[in-house]
Amino acid sequence: MTAKILVSACLVGRPVRYDGAAKTLDHPNLARWRDEGRLVVVCPELAGGFSVPRPPAEIDRGLSGSDVLAGTARVVDLTGADVTALYLAGARSALALARAEGCRFALLIDGSPSCGSAFIYDGAFAGRKHAGAGVTAALLRAEGLEVFTPLEIAVLAARLESIGAA
Repeated sequence: MTAKILVSACLVGRPVRYDGAAKTLDHPNLARWRDEGRLVVVCPELAGGFSVPRPPAEIDRGLSGSDVLAGTARVVDLTGADVTALYLAGARSALALARAEGCRFALLIDGSPSCGSAFIYDGAFAGRKHAGAGVTAALLRAEGLEVFTPLEIAVLAARLESIGAA
């Protein structure tokens, strides 16, 4: 059984981040999974309708992606614009892609208001992080996908091994 993995586009070298950069993850497991055709690449923010570059955005009031999904938090960009609808659209698009491709796992960049899964920024645009998930990571988890950060790639590899999908 070959498990497919939804992966943040910036981790595979695509310059899709808000500042036009990538966050390329140079790791042998990621290279092997790419060569095996197991990676399903997505940038939820581009899928939601953003362009590159764009103003940075954070989830307001120190809240998290699950709060955005519940309608009790917003995602705002540095100019003060409410960009929540685009983040929700991107999360839904990523989920649809994951389902269409049969992904049970996701490897997402941390810190992002979309993809962050261990930490995100607190909404004050002051560089302060807190434990929490972005909108896409929260939706994927709510729908049963296992979400991992780049620092957890060995854990993901072990998880794949444990189900016989390595």
